[in-house]
Amino acid sequence: MPSLRDMRRKIQAVKSTEKITNTMKLVSAAKFRRAQINILNLRPYAYRMAEVMSSLALRAEPGTHKLLESKEENRILVMVVTSDRGLCGAFNSNILRRFESIYNELVGQGKSVDIVAVGRKARDFFARRGQYKVVKVFTDLFLKNVKYEDVCLIADYLVEEFMADHYDAVYALYNEFKSAIKQEIIFEKLIPIKPMEVKEQTAKIDFIYEPSKDGILEELLPLHLRTQVYRIFLESSASEHGARMTAMDNATKNAGELIRKLTLEYNKARQASITKELLEIVAGAEALNA
Repeated sequence: MPSLRDMRRKIQAVKSTEKITNTMKLVSAAKFRRAQINILNLRPYAYRMAEVMSSLALRAEPGTHKLLESKEENRILVMVVTSDRGLCGAFNSNILRRFESIYNELVGQGKSVDIVAVGRKARDFFARRGQYKVVKVFTDLFLKNVKYEDVCLIADYLVEEFMADHYDAVYALYNEFKSAIKQEIIFEKLIPIKPMEVKEQTAKIDFIYEPSKDGILEELLPLHLRTQVYRIFLESSASEHGARMTAMDNATKNAGELIRKLTLEYNKARQASITKELLEIVAGAEALNA
């Protein structure tokens, strides 16, 4: 049985852990609120832009723009988005497990799959496993607020790889923000842009373009992809902070429960020790009187 000193040290260690997890919960809560505001503000713009571009893709004639050309998907590039820090529950493990399932399915169909790893957790995961081909790594994007300038570099890289005919399709795998306690893993095609599904007669109605359809597509398509990648990163950032806040809240509660349990055991052991000492004193006094 551990000594009273050891039990006091253990209780103090758990109390220190409780303070750390509670502080991390408060920090994550502040970051979560900002990240939540950012993604909720961007979503209407990003969704509307995606709708407009899908509508343009529906009306575009074959060969109008390379980013609209659908082809047989034999060479696939997947952008896997994770966090740069841990202590956020199953946030990263769930998405990496999902990627393994998707990867095995695509490879089983005879497709070639390359990876763009975003976040330190994705980088470390793929570095420990030699069967995956990682062509690009981006880290430290989520240590502070996600910057649009950094996102543009990643989006432009994806566009360049597709335009150079290195890949037939580009996908993104990420956590979509639902609430502080819920995230949904999304596997979404980024390139080529998928045409809107509408009735045939609607597709025949075209727009009036100024200055020209080619000029508008040349300007809007890269902007659209930058916006969607930015939305994906903001979704992942809000999901990460929500997951960490929830994980640290659970850890704080568990630490409090453990402290109460250890304190009860300590008090019982201390009471037993005091009782034993009293019995020894009484027994010694009786022996002297005898």
